[in-house]
Amino acid sequence: MNNFIFLGAPGAGKGSLAVKVAADYKIPHISTGDIFRANIKAQTPLGVKVKAIIDSGSLVSDDLTFELVKDRLAQDDCKNGFILDGFPRTIPQAEMLDTLGLELKCVNFDIAEEIVLKRLSTRRVCKACGANYNVLTLPPKVEGVCDKCGGEIIQRDDDKQESILHRMDVYKEQTQPLIDYYNNKGNMTTLDAAIETDNLLVEFKKIFA
Repeated sequence: MNNFIFLGAPGAGKGSLAVKVAADYKIPHISTGDIFRANIKAQTPLGVKVKAIIDSGSLVSDDLTFELVKDRLAQDDCKNGFILDGFPRTIPQAEMLDTLGLELKCVNFDIAEEIVLKRLSTRRVCKACGANYNVLTLPPKVEGVCDKCGGEIIQRDDDKQESILHRMDVYKEQTQPLIDYYNNKGNMTTLDAAIETDNLLVEFKKIFA
């Protein structure tokens, strides 16, 4: 069973690889943000609770996040496996996930902080359509103008250096302990996330054929 947990710092490339693995292995890529948005849009009982919490400026509790994840994993498209991206974030969340009795394969995306800084600080996004660019590796044809829709290309606030360093600190404090948690369980694989996504997919498939 291909039940994957992807762990790694912001900018480590978890999301990019997850899209390719999901397509090749025919399993869903599940992020907590997507689950929150889907439930809020559908106005499910859990979604109504989440919206009220977010609107009040508070953080969604571990218990409620787990209930949403558990509900998502019970859906038909997860019967052959799934990729969890962004959950668990903490040891208590991991312990809650353990109560489901699933066979999990944890993948750690190992990357140096300076590479993350370079990747994220050079990332740009179209304000209108959301298309992604990079000033070094994928610049638009005309500086500041989206190739797809002609919209304005901006740097998001959370891609500025001060914000990136803060996100890295939060990751180290909250999520890094999960690496030890899953290492101790013997179901952790570490990948070198500094390489390009296509090469990373090749390495991934060698391990999880």
